[in-house]
Order: sequence, then C-alpha cells, then structure tokens
Amino acid sequence: MSQYLVELYTPNTKWKALNTEQRMRFLGAIGTAMSGLSSMGVEVLTLTEIEPGLDQGSKHRFLGIWRFPDVQARDALLTGIKASGWYGYFDHVNAAGAEGDFARHLGALEEA
Repeated sequence: MSQYLVELYTPNTKWKALNTEQRMRFLGAIGTAMSGLSSMGVEVLTLTEIEPGLDQGSKHRFLGIWRFPDVQARDALLTGIKASGWYGYFDHVNAAGAEGDFARHLGALEEA
C-alpha cells in the first residue's frame, strides 16, 4: 500500500545566515543524496512554494509531497533528511499516512 509524506518548511535564521556558496554546497549535497530515490520507488509529487493568502493556510513557505511504495522507503527518506542537517536550517513539519479513500476517511472521522 502506498505511503505519503507531506512536508511544510520555512528557512530559519541559521539558513539565512549562510552565504550563497554555503547554501549551494548544502543544496548540492541534498541533490546528490536524492538522486537514488527513484530506484527505491520514491516519487516526488511536488516540491513548491506555498500559495499565500489561502483560507486557513499554513504560515510555512514551502511544500513537499512524496509517494512511497512502503513504510521502509518513506523512513529511509526521513532518515536521510535528518542526517543531512536539514532540520537545523528549516522550521519543518512532517505528516505521513497510508493511501486512503473518501469512505474510509469519513469512517475514521466518525470514530474520532
């Protein structure tokens, strides 16, 4: 069953203190580390800036949505993100869950 991860993140003061070269070096390492994810069945559904002004919108600046073939692939990405030092540079929130449908979701809400 597919697994999903939603990330919301905003650069923090530590990131803003880096110069352009330091940012490029860090992001280059991230890009290199991410290159092998597709062989694990990891799909990036979107990595984008969040649209401002949305009713009940997040205050975060960026959004990432990922799909994984299983929990192990998802956890491998999360382990890599943590090991990279990403969380030190971005105020970051993760939400994850399994593939679902409307009827199942309504049932879960009813029982909540």
